[in-house]
Amino acid sequence: MTLGGLFDLEEKETQIQENEEQMLDPTFWDDSQKANDLIASNNHLKKIVDGFKDIENSLDDIETSYELLKEEYDEELESMLVEAQADTETKIEEYELNLLLSEEHDPLDAILELHSGAGGTESQDWAEMLLRMYQRYCESEGFKVETVDYQAGDEAGVKSVTLSIKGPNAYGLLKAEKGVHRLVRISPFDSSGRRHTSFASCEVTPQFKNTDDSVEINTDEIKIDTYRSSGAGGQHVNTTDSAVRITHLPTGIVVTCQNERSQIKNREQAMNMLKAKLYQRKLEEQRAEIDNIKGEQKEIGWGSQIRSYVFHPYSMVKDHRTNYETGNTDKVMDGGLSPFIHAYLRMTM
Repeated sequence: MTLGGLFDLEEKETQIQENEEQMLDPTFWDDSQKANDLIASNNHLKKIVDGFKDIENSLDDIETSYELLKEEYDEELESMLVEAQADTETKIEEYELNLLLSEEHDPLDAILELHSGAGGTESQDWAEMLLRMYQRYCESEGFKVETVDYQAGDEAGVKSVTLSIKGPNAYGLLKAEKGVHRLVRISPFDSSGRRHTSFASCEVTPQFKNTDDSVEINTDEIKIDTYRSSGAGGQHVNTTDSAVRITHLPTGIVVTCQNERSQIKNREQAMNMLKAKLYQRKLEEQRAEIDNIKGEQKEIGWGSQIRSYVFHPYSMVKDHRTNYETGNTDKVMDGGLSPFIHAYLRMTM
């Protein structure tokens, strides 16, 4: 079996051809959402096929150059060979990531929520540090980030925050971050300079498309509250009486939105978030795999963390699921999460 056979390239090429034939149908655009979904799926297949062929051609070129170099040494050829090897390694890494992000909901946008754990100011400050970390990571990936809800801490930091994150494979990448994050450091809020442990949780939900036909919400089963937006004012959200909180009574799911000045727009966005959460719950029940999409819900405290960030007495960030770790805590807190995310994706593939 060739490597191409291992990746079912022939089957994928057949599927691409069938998809492109459908695109030529005069009625193809009658259902625009279905058409766009097919185009996105076809582009993903083409990326896998074309990427593999590109790597295969690069490896063939490297092998040819190596054979020529063995026959007769040439400094310029050697330099070109070294550069080609580095470029091919990068291509292979990117191709591997593309294969890892192959689950149904991976291409979707994401809703990321952070909640501080017990501990007051300490954990609220930690939640804000995580917020900055995820904002930096999203910036490095070219994602668009919008603050949907922001509940400021009592003295510092943030109690909870909800982000809408849009970009290719936003959910597929950020799903690795679901869980409890633990911090160990010398507290800047402790005049005695003692070491403190803080916790915050991260929840990631896909922003599903076409939930309207799949999720029906009975108006008798929801409670809608409006209130004045809180937090840091114009830096995060507006401060008018337009914030909306929707509680789904049968499930206890609560969503809030306060980033728009219009109460109508906030209500619309909150309803979309509620539908996404209910749709997610529906999928979990259908598949009977509670951890498949949402991840196991654990107490925000000891023994439940997925990752530890230690700033004192030594520097280390360690993921307890994959055992991947690094001593460069500054890089991680500046958004350098890719090694952790890729390790998680490899583990779950």
